[in-house]
Order: sequence, then structure tokens, then C-alpha cells
Amino acid sequence: MEDKSVRSRFLRVKCEDCENEQIIFDRATTVVTCAICGRTLAVPRGGKALIKGEITEVLE
Repeated sequence: MEDKSVRSRFLRVKCEDCENEQIIFDRATTVVTCAICGRTLAVPRGGKALIKGEITEVLE
């Protein structure tokens, strides 16, 4: 039987500077910045990205 568990997810992340919320991929391969103020929200690490904002929701 194969393991069909989801290994990656989308996250709703709140920017700590302007409180804008964005949906980002938890395994981002590029730097993700806030669309409003430009603050870095996620940094790639070769697997799961380093999330630099507050995760407010994990989307299924």
C-alpha cells in the first residue's frame, strides 16, 4: 500500500510589517515577498521553506 499523505501544503501567512495576508507554498523554491510592503515571507531551504511571517492557516 502506497503512502498517499500530502507532503506539501499552501499556507496563509501574515506579514509582520503591514499585516497583509498571502497564500504561499510551504516548499517555495524562490524567495517570497509581501505584495504590499516587500518584506520577505519565505526563504527556500532545499525542502520546506523558512517561513518568516505568522502562519494563520494551513490550507488542505
